[in-house]
Amino acid sequence: MFAKSIRKDHYGYYFIAPFFIIFLIFGLYPILYSLYISFTNWDGITTPEFVGLGNYAAVVQDPLFWKTLFNTLFIWGISVVPQLTVSLVLAFVLNDKLLKGRDFFRAVYFFPNIVTAASLGLLVSLIFDWQSGGLNHFLVQVGLIENPINWKNDPWFMRLIVSAILFFQYFGYSMVIYLAGLQGIDPSLQEAAQIDGAEKKHIFLHIIVPMLRPIILFQIITSIIGGIQIFDQPFTLTNGTGGPDRAAMTSIMYLYNVAFQSTRFGYGAAIAFCLFVIIILLSVASFMMTKRKSSS
Repeated sequence: MFAKSIRKDHYGYYFIAPFFIIFLIFGLYPILYSLYISFTNWDGITTPEFVGLGNYAAVVQDPLFWKTLFNTLFIWGISVVPQLTVSLVLAFVLNDKLLKGRDFFRAVYFFPNIVTAASLGLLVSLIFDWQSGGLNHFLVQVGLIENPINWKNDPWFMRLIVSAILFFQYFGYSMVIYLAGLQGIDPSLQEAAQIDGAEKKHIFLHIIVPMLRPIILFQIITSIIGGIQIFDQPFTLTNGTGGPDRAAMTSIMYLYNVAFQSTRFGYGAAIAFCLFVIIILLSVASFMMTKRKSSS
């Protein structure tokens, strides 16, 4: 009786149509057109010249592409492992109802995520500037060094700085995600463990971590997707150059230089889809590893 009273006309489609129209125009069409462009040589003005898989073959043989991919994965690995670990521990600590000021600390740790990535990159660039940087000025004033240090001239240091920026900006966001996951864990499990004499570290390792396995997998996969797309922080930190010996140039920075500075849009599109495949492979590998650990 109730089902018959529900109107099943077509008016509902009018309300959902704007989303699908916008997605088709600004989402799906650009993706499909970029896929077509990846099989051509195109400078953005002349008629695209079809080259088949030539661009993809060039990407595989491009040493600079592999170097920027190494930079990206190194920066991601150095930042994401401490980020996910520290944020998980902080979430566990700040989830304690008896902790005083936990709401204050939650807000403080989340504040860096509000600041834009470009602003953080520019700020750190000014701090480590060779001639007018605040760090060199401070070290000279206290007498720790006599002459300013050119921090940006060290390739490995530049990679570590970018990793530190990413850690600082996103560990609060990861903490909030873990806190949301902790709200779904039955408090009686921890209370029962405490009654049986379990310590905090045992509760964390043997109850919290296994129960948060889906959240941890979500964090890993989203960090992979975001990590491969690192652009703002290293770009502003190095003024778009990638630092000494292109040590801080990420894959997306290289894509930007190829497509929008060298106007090789076909080759840039091929790089984009190669990165898309890499993201899928890394995400599937993370899922399989997590699933294997949960079943063992």
